This record gives sequence, structure tokens and C-alpha cells, in this order.
Amino acid sequence: MKKRLFTLLLAVSGIAAEAQQVWTDDLILTPERSNFEKTSSYGDVMNFINTIKAKSQDIQVTSIGKSTLGKDIPLLILSHPSISTPEQAKASGKPVIYIQGNIHGGEVDGKEAILVLLRDILLGNKKNLLDNQVILFLPIYNTDGNDKMAPGLRPSQENSPLETGIRENGQGLDLNRDGIKMETPETEALIRNVITAWDPQVTVDLHTTNGTWHGYSLTWAPSYLYAGEPATYRYTNDVMLPAITRNVKEKNGLFFGPFGDFNVREGWPVKNFYTYNHHPRYIINQLGLRNRMAILSESFAHERFYQRIYSTYTFVNEILLHFNQHGKEIARINQEAEAAAIRNVIENAGKATKGVRFKMVPTSQQLNGFRSYQYTSFTKADGSKSWIKNGNIVTYDDVNYYGAFKDTVQSTVPQGYIIPAAQSAIAEHLIKQGVKLEKIEKDQTIEATVFVVEKFTKAQRKFEGHNMASAEGHFETVTKKVLKGDFKVDMAQPLTNLIFYMLEPQSDDGLLNWNFFDSYLEQNGVNTKPVEFPVYKYAVWPTPETQKTRKK
Repeated sequence: MKKRLFTLLLAVSGIAAEAQQVWTDDLILTPERSNFEKTSSYGDVMNFINTIKAKSQDIQVTSIGKSTLGKDIPLLILSHPSISTPEQAKASGKPVIYIQGNIHGGEVDGKEAILVLLRDILLGNKKNLLDNQVILFLPIYNTDGNDKMAPGLRPSQENSPLETGIRENGQGLDLNRDGIKMETPETEALIRNVITAWDPQVTVDLHTTNGTWHGYSLTWAPSYLYAGEPATYRYTNDVMLPAITRNVKEKNGLFFGPFGDFNVREGWPVKNFYTYNHHPRYIINQLGLRNRMAILSESFAHERFYQRIYSTYTFVNEILLHFNQHGKEIARINQEAEAAAIRNVIENAGKATKGVRFKMVPTSQQLNGFRSYQYTSFTKADGSKSWIKNGNIVTYDDVNYYGAFKDTVQSTVPQGYIIPAAQSAIAEHLIKQGVKLEKIEKDQTIEATVFVVEKFTKAQRKFEGHNMASAEGHFETVTKKVLKGDFKVDMAQPLTNLIFYMLEPQSDDGLLNWNFFDSYLEQNGVNTKPVEFPVYKYAVWPTPETQKTRKK
């Protein structure tokens, strides 16, 4: 068979210098053989995976499910010795890490970086990365969007590659806004067959920026989980990501930093740098509410395709090195966060409060040495001021980083929620998310807290196919009769923080926001009078003794 000496990104990286690996022709990726003018199609990806599988015993290939258009979504299980099931992973004692690319079909760097790493780990000089971890790779999550390739779909990537796919999946929906509503088969498969089944301790989601001109080859963000337990965020943000950022600078000469955007209309030099929002519709943020660590990766759109692949490759490689060394410590922190969430319910139900709506605020420490392309102001013919950038990268100190969130509305954490049988679709949706609930076996009376909706508002413009809703009102303590067949959600369970965020009526990214309760509220006249929210909560579940006391 024809062989090539493949020197990946030799002009700009140290990857090739590490090994000068000789690959057979069938192990050369589409970007490499096209001088980085093309990205891999779904068929290219699957052919490459099958080629690797035929050459290594340390990989198993499965499908997490079908895409909207019927494509298998491939999950690659890397382990030594080889395993194929979550049960085997648990028995091995090795923690699991999950890395996904191509959630947006036009952001292709992560897809290719995963495939390069796949080759290097299984057939190259990185086999040590399987010493202490099980690696799950999903290189092409948005299989349908990836293959709708055309020029000009990602202008900030400056025709590198020449064609890319589209952002949305086969339904025309953004998979990275689907974490709560779960309307796509891709999200349902991800939650059921990866997040719930394999329980990865760290998840990494690989993206490309939409074009902001900061001065970093890659930016990152932790899971923003301000209604969750802080330990997972603190380790990710304060320990893991700073260590990785230092390492890539020392080893590779690359500058990575926190994710964000700025607006020169606020003045120059840069005064403020803003991250994205905290909503758990984003899978990375939702994982924080699941008491697991997660990392957002955003390669710099304006660099060339080969540079972006290299930056993403380097970032993921360093994450894997870190997890290979610290995976058990990370798993311990996650388990302690989960236990703390459950303990908070057991000890403080009916008293403790958590935020359900948040606003973005600056972090306590400003950014120093912040990197950006330089901007210069000029006056237009009409007298207005505008800005142009040049090729210089400059650094500034004392930049406010809007990378934190403060609650603007809080709600009381209950012992549990009651979902009436008539709202069984809500119960079914929670089950899809991995929530445990039970059916009430006999009628009984409880002291409950209900939310009275006094104002119900829906957005005029659609977002992801929805006119987003919000509610204002007040809570009342009432006596409620719970009926046989109703659903009880005990909050003393691992997903307690996610349940809270989904079911609280004032939440800024809950089921009410996504129109799950529109029919009930509108049929009961919410636009003309106050209406009780159908899901209500309790602070104490009655025991036989308290029931006897009540009857007396």
C-alpha cells in the first residue's frame, strides 16, 4: 500500500516533530490531503473510523442513536484493555471523559482535531493517554448539518476551509440550545446514551468562535452553574483550565484564555469582555447542574483551518493529559458535589433558597495582559466615529471580565414537587432527562406551596421555534389533595439542581419558558385572571403519624 510521511501542520506545530510518523494513505484525513481546503463529510469520518478500527484493538465503535435524517451518530470508546459498555467502564475503575465535536455543522475544527487525536492515541505515540481513563470521542455530533456544505456559510472563517456545513441540525434547530426542551433526536440520544449511561466526569464541547477579534488562538469557559454546587465550577475554572492554559503556552507557544466578546463602541482600549450566558439549554452549563465538570472550547475563527485544528488538538490533548493524571480526584469532587446537593434538600428543604433568574456581572478579579487585535478610530464623512483594526496584537490590563452571574430572583428549594396526572407529559420529559419520580398510590392531603401566575408573557418573535414565555406572580401555602396517579418528584436525588431549574415557574430557562405549560395556563384563562401553576411543591412529605395528627 502506498505510504506517506505525514507531517501534520509542520510549519506551525510541534505535533509532527514529536514523531515524524509514517502513515498509510488510508490514514490521511480529508483536510490533510486537500491542503486544508476541505473538511470531512460524514462519509469521510465514518470511513476513517472504520480504517482505524481495523488497525487497533483499543477502540469500540457504537451509535448513540439516529439523526433527524437517519444517520448513525458515532461514539468511539477508547480504552486499554478494550471495553464496550458503561458497566465495563465502571468495573475497570477508570473515570470516563467525553469529548464532542461539530455540534454546529459549520464549526469543523473539533471534528478534525478529534480524528487526528484518535489516530495518534491508537496508532501513534499517545497510547499513554489510555493508562488511567476511558475516552469517549464523538467527532461528528451534528451529522446532518455537517453535510449541508456550501461556500460562505461561515464568513468569519475566511474561506478556510472553502466550504462548511450549517449550524442547525436536520430539523433546522440549534443543538446547543436544546438541552432543556430536548426536541431533537440528537439531544435525546446524547442525554440518554452518553450523559446518563456513561456518566462522564468531564465533558468537552468543541466550537469555533463567530468572529470576535481577541488575540487568543482558543478561548474556553467552564460550566456556568450558579444554581448548582460550586465545587465543580471552582476546580474547572480555578485549577484545571489555568493549568492547561499555562502548559500550552510553555509547550506550544499558544495563547489561550477565557471565552468572551467585546464591543469597540464601549471605547478603546477594551474596557469590558463578556462571556456567553448561564442557561442550561447549553449542554456545558447543564452538566454543571448535573454535578459534573464541563468545558467549552472555542477556536479563533480568523486563523487558518490548519491552525484552528492544531489549537483544538493541543487543547484537547492537554485536557486528556490532565484527566489521565487527576481523573479520580475529579470524580471525587463531582461525587462530593452530588452528595452536597442531596444533603441540602434533606437538611434544608423549605428553608434554603437558590437563584432562578440571573444577570451577568464582572468577576472579582479583572483581566490583566488581555490580548486583542488593535483598533484605531477614524471619523467618517458624515462626522460619525468608527473603528478599524490592524494586524497588531496588543495587551491591556484592568479589563472587566463579565464572566460571573448574580441571581435577581430566588426561590425556595422544596423537598419535592407534585405533578398532576393530567400533566403526564411533564413527568415523561423529566424521565427523559434522567430524573427519578414515582406515582402516587393513594389519595392524600398535604401542605403545599403553589405559585399563582398573575402575569404571563410570551415573546413576539420566535426563538428556536418557540415564543419564549415568562411568568410573574407570588407563592401561597395551601392545603392540596394529591390524587392517586399523580407524580411525586423527591428532590433528594442527584439531579436535584436541574429539576429545580426546570420546574420553578420563575426560572429563566425552565419548562415554562419553553412553552410546556402554555396550553394549561391559557385554557384556564391566565390572560384574564390569576391562575395556579399546575406543578406545586412541598417542604415535608406526610408520614402516617402526621396524617393521624391531621385527622385529629
